Amino acid sequence: MQQTADIISLLRSQSGKFPNREQLVADYVSAHLEDVTTIALSDLAKNVGVSEPTVIRFCRTLGCDGFRDFKIRLAQNLAVSIQYLTSEDISDDTTAADVLSNHVLGVIIDNLRLLRDQLSSDQIDQAADILVKARQVAFFGVGGGSTTVAFDAANRFFRLGIPAQSQSDGYLQRMLASTFGAEDVIFAISTSGRPTEIIHSAAIARQYGAKVISLTNPDSPLAAESDLVISINMPENPDIYKPTATRHAFLATIDVIATAVARRMPDQAKEKLRRIRSSLLTVNPPTGRQPIGD
Repeated sequence: MQQTADIISLLRSQSGKFPNREQLVADYVSAHLEDVTTIALSDLAKNVGVSEPTVIRFCRTLGCDGFRDFKIRLAQNLAVSIQYLTSEDISDDTTAADVLSNHVLGVIIDNLRLLRDQLSSDQIDQAADILVKARQVAFFGVGGGSTTVAFDAANRFFRLGIPAQSQSDGYLQRMLASTFGAEDVIFAISTSGRPTEIIHSAAIARQYGAKVISLTNPDSPLAAESDLVISINMPENPDIYKPTATRHAFLATIDVIATAVARRMPDQAKEKLRRIRSSLLTVNPPTGRQPIGD
């Protein structure tokens, strides 16, 4: 059987397909996931009522090298899965109004209030001072949330007349970083600040003289590899269905920085925004009141 990191899914998909004695092991493991990560081989075999070789065969059926390898993989899988296995569901009688006000909009509002208390005006000013002078800016993100924010950031900045792009592929991040120089800026976005790709890319860019600004956890490896850190550390709500707190905080922070940059170069920003609006007239004629900003 092909090796997999998701032992829990494999246990579920193969349930009923194991040999009889191994199925007993599978049933016990499925019912005692956390306990099994610390149990001894002999104790597991005793609790299930099978021999130790049967337990080892079960582990190998799952693609593991043995019992120790199985426990390591299960523990790793469980570490990221436990909140989804144990979280309480919203009751069936929860109304749409409850979901909107308490589980989505209320959470977003609370997060933005917390962000306002965390954001440093000095950090925003320093970031704006660097970005307003940039020849080009590359926004790097890895993973779903950070990638989305990086794309939105590039979309915000090219409108101000600053050449900007976003990149989420680790190899292309490294390649792009190696072409940057003293007049260029890498803006790295990461909740944890630990993805290897983005840390290495930041180091490469700095090696060639580019500035690195990071929007990340201040105590992370990415922060240590940055010239300027926009420090954000948002607590995540245990409700697994609500929007992630950090994504909204990051998007709002990008808006704050972009506005600060635009106000430092008002003539250029207004002219670029005017041109963009004019370029869309033939495909999107004005039909009423529209936003005058970005």
